[in-house]
Amino acid sequence: MKFDGGCHCGKITFEAEADPEDARICHCTDCQLLSGSAFRTVIPTVEDGFKLLTGEPKVYVKIAESGRRRVQAFCEDCGTHIYATSVEDGPKTYGVRVGTLRQREQIVPRLQLWCRSARPWLDELEAIPKIEKQA
Repeated sequence: MKFDGGCHCGKITFEAEADPEDARICHCTDCQLLSGSAFRTVIPTVEDGFKLLTGEPKVYVKIAESGRRRVQAFCEDCGTHIYATSVEDGPKTYGVRVGTLRQREQIVPRLQLWCRSARPWLDELEAIPKIEKQA
């Protein structure tokens, strides 16, 4: 499926082609810290399936628990995280951040990773009162 998206301020825009069935939630502590949330939702695409249309993200290289070096790409103006990928040579997979996609309502995660780091209260979200929008 073809997707398009961009950062919060609009400086970076992109197109991506990915299988919606591959969407996943990552609960690792890096994703928690980098997103400022309890988890991050990503959809993987191959390098040829990702194309920047405008802007150039700033990159930060993070060494993961596995020892692998991971590029974290984000907008230097608004801070929106766009994708992560490997540093090594060879074919790359881009973990595109689902929140940056215009078609995000069509993506339902099918897998959860790093569940040992998941926040224990996530299972209780249904019981927490809901407000449809901020007053």
